[in-house]
Amino acid sequence: MKIVLLDTLTFGDTDLSGFSRFGEVGMYETTAPSQTRERITNANVIVTNKVVIDDALMAHAKDLKLICIAATGMNNVDLEAAKRRGIEVKNVSGYSTDSVIQHTFSMLFYLVGHSRYYDDVVKSGVYAKSPIFTDVSRPFFEIKNKRWGIIGMGEIGRGVARVAEAFGAEVVYHSTSGANTAQLYEHLELETLLRTCHIISIHAPLNEKTKNLLGCEQLLLCRQKAIVLNLGRGGIIDEEAVARLVDEREIYFGLDVLEKEPMREDHPFLRVQNKERLYVTPHIAWTSHEAREKLIAGVLANIAAFLKG
Repeated sequence: MKIVLLDTLTFGDTDLSGFSRFGEVGMYETTAPSQTRERITNANVIVTNKVVIDDALMAHAKDLKLICIAATGMNNVDLEAAKRRGIEVKNVSGYSTDSVIQHTFSMLFYLVGHSRYYDDVVKSGVYAKSPIFTDVSRPFFEIKNKRWGIIGMGEIGRGVARVAEAFGAEVVYHSTSGANTAQLYEHLELETLLRTCHIISIHAPLNEKTKNLLGCEQLLLCRQKAIVLNLGRGGIIDEEAVARLVDEREIYFGLDVLEKEPMREDHPFLRVQNKERLYVTPHIAWTSHEAREKLIAGVLANIAAFLKG
């Protein structure tokens, strides 16, 4: 059996030696669209994280039996074409839940505590010249008794809710599908959630109901000093509006996902003046060491289950 891994750079230092027990393995750190066809020519199994596998590529890969998506989202594979051609497609779910929950709070604390500002105060030498022992020029607020609104109450959203409650927050949520309303928390319409919450975190998938869910009009509903976190998918928040609002109002944004990744070189975030109100990480919420290990273990389990029939 020939297995081809198309974008191993995504997995960092995770041990990939387990694939060799299934047969011949070809590994590529990255694969450009122009390289995919050649690399999968004789493959029986493809492992892809973000490399797109469309119908034309499947038609070319005559021996292809299984596509393993090393992720939860499956939008990089033409699922209908795979089904029509008798090619099985497997993804991995749940591997990054704890990692994303942790990163949600990491982003929150960075923004709540004005970490960028205070780090600069100390490292620039300003604090060394202070006439007093403390600096209260950028006061932070406690999470306790604040309203935390969650958009997308799936497994990650519920995990965030439990931790937020442990800090004493009042948790409410909005179901983007309109169907997920049987939760332990109060369900609010989107406008009410935006108007009343001190903290808003997004943990929803990108689909026809969430695309551009939060544009400028919606974000203007947020209260002063609100913190908005997107750990769902890029494209849910209008990034042009975010760049504008952090310079016009005291609203804080933390984003781990962007509509185009990596960030384009002329992105409006690069021109923001109030940089302390914007915290952007390069799609790393899912990448804890443990999460990557669970991901690869899940891919290996999918291959083993396929071989067992």
